[in-house]
Amino acid sequence: MVKSLEHIRKEGTFPPTLDSKEDKNSIGECPVSDEDIEALKSKVKTWTQPGQPGHGILTDTDSPIRLCIFDGFLLYSKSLAAVQSQIDLKLFLRVSYEKAKGRREARSGYVTLEGFWEDPPGYVDKIVWPNYVEDHKWMFEGGDVEGKLKKDVVSELGLKCQDGGLDIDMSTTLKWAVATVMESLPSFAKGDRGTGR
Repeated sequence: MVKSLEHIRKEGTFPPTLDSKEDKNSIGECPVSDEDIEALKSKVKTWTQPGQPGHGILTDTDSPIRLCIFDGFLLYSKSLAAVQSQIDLKLFLRVSYEKAKGRREARSGYVTLEGFWEDPPGYVDKIVWPNYVEDHKWMFEGGDVEGKLKKDVVSELGLKCQDGGLDIDMSTTLKWAVATVMESLPSFAKGDRGTGR
């Protein structure tokens, strides 16, 4: 994974050896309205116009910024520190046990490099959620992954966390994520990459 991210950062493209099946997986109906998506597209388009902070950031011929959105349920585990160091802007979306379980169990399975995977009964309770807790408890006060994040960890990792707690609806989350990216990109365009700001 680190090698792939290094290639993406250097070349602005996926490595030719990257083999992913994510585009084969059904994600269901989009929980964000077409109106909200169009409004965000318009907001970004305006932001990239001459005289606006985003002008030239994505099209500068000397060093255009390319965006790669990388997600993972266990992305901020300590064992993935080498991966985290390859991510300029780190967004952390919080989820409750109930919401994580509901989303996972609503999936009928998914395509993997090895074939097709379908969770066996009890998989969330026995494997998925315990792994999430184990890999993220270091980030939270008292190890409670549904509680408060430790301020020093958020600062040290350069995490951007949405205000409002757990299970924020997808439309609100997308608006926050777009605003956060727009706010952060100008500093990356000036060469301030890798600071988490």
